[in-house]
This record gives sequence, structure tokens and C-alpha cells, in this order.
Amino acid sequence: MTVVLDPDHIAMVAKGVSAIVASRDADLRPSIMRAVGSHISADGQEVTVYLRRSQSGQLLQDIAHTGEIAVVFSVPSTHQTLQVKARRATQRPATDGDLPVLQAYLQSMVQEVGRVGYGPQYVGAMLAAPLQDVVAVTFTPTSAFDQTPGPRAGAELCAPPTPTVSLP
Repeated sequence: MTVVLDPDHIAMVAKGVSAIVASRDADLRPSIMRAVGSHISADGQEVTVYLRRSQSGQLLQDIAHTGEIAVVFSVPSTHQTLQVKARRATQRPATDGDLPVLQAYLQSMVQEVGRVGYGPQYVGAMLAAPLQDVVAVTFTPTSAFDQTPGPRAGAELCAPPTPTVSLP
């Protein structure tokens, strides 16, 4: 099991920041949509992004056919940005069990977007999604890139070193 995200990047995503999801079709035509929520496991091995089915038809179709997904996570107030990619994304309808994740994401985004001057009504409208219209897309990141504007933009993140055990 390869870990591609370090604890700082995992914490950034876990906080609940802007998430833009993309894929492509067999002819390499891109599809893209803003997520209405996201979640990352504590070890960074499982990421789930939530999309509105009614707004993301082409994107969901592309993910279903290719399995490929790229997600850009960005902190609105600092532009700290991370891109993660995977080749085996799966989809399922959101359930009542996803509500706490979606609500926590909304509250975090209210705070994050508020730092750049937009109020809760704006964020609420941007992320409004009836649960029956939400699809959870889950994947294990296989690569990650620093996309923060600056000299390292586009640089692939190196996996954190694997701890070694010294034998006496």
C-alpha cells in the first residue's frame, strides 16, 4: 500500500476545502464539476467526493467508463492547492450516513469562503444538493501534485518515507 499524501496534505483535505472533480472520456474530452462535499480517511488511503447527479452526468459517466478521476483541493484564502489522481474510482448513491460529512463540509466551506468575502448564503447556494441527487465517488489516490501557484506548481509529491525498523 503506497501512501501518496503526507499528514499536512491529509489535514488540508480533511478540513473541508474547495474540491473540483474531473475525468475524461475515451476521446480524451474532459469533464469537470464542483464537488458538494468531500471526505478523506485518516491515513489518506480513501477519498470520497460528492457530486450532484443532475449536474454531473457527463463526469459521472466518464468516471464509470474509465475509472479515472482527478480532484483539485484548494484553500480559497491562500490558494494552497493539491491535485490527486486515481484510476479506479467507484460510485454509489449517497445515504443518510453521508449527511454528517456533507454538513461538516458545508460548514467548513462557509468558513473558508467567508475568509475571501462571500457569505453563508452564497456558499449554501453553491453547495445545495438534495441527498437523493448526490453520488459518492470513492478512490485511493495513486499520485498527487502540488498545484499551489509558485515555483513548485505541477511538481509531483513524493510519498512520505516508509518507517524502517532497525534490528539489533
